[in-house]
Amino acid sequence: MKTHHHEHEFEHEDPYEEHHGTGSVLTGMLVGAAIGAAVALLYAPRSGEETRAELRDKAIELRERTTETVKDTVSQAKSRAYEVKDTVLEKAEELKQRGQQTVNQQLDRLAQTAEAGKKKVQEY
Repeated sequence: MKTHHHEHEFEHEDPYEEHHGTGSVLTGMLVGAAIGAAVALLYAPRSGEETRAELRDKAIELRERTTETVKDTVSQAKSRAYEVKDTVLEKAEELKQRGQQTVNQQLDRLAQTAEAGKKKVQEY
């Protein structure tokens, strides 16, 4: 029985993909909460004035919670972006140093080969 191994299947996971659904779930929860609060207020035995005041207060509360949630999400996204930027800069520096080492090694080998060739020419 031959099995296929997917060695690289999970190797390059995008951290954004893990949290991609969070925004839509959060939006759904907030909209559901707003609708639920509005329906509860509309069916409560109160006067129109009281109901409108309660709806207004709940809308303000929902707006404040939504604003806070958006601020937190933006803050987390910025933090993650800085982490990614730092990682990329570190990797770029590492690659630069490796490239410089490789160039230096190749130049040393070339110099050694040239020196060996020069000695061979002088021997003849």
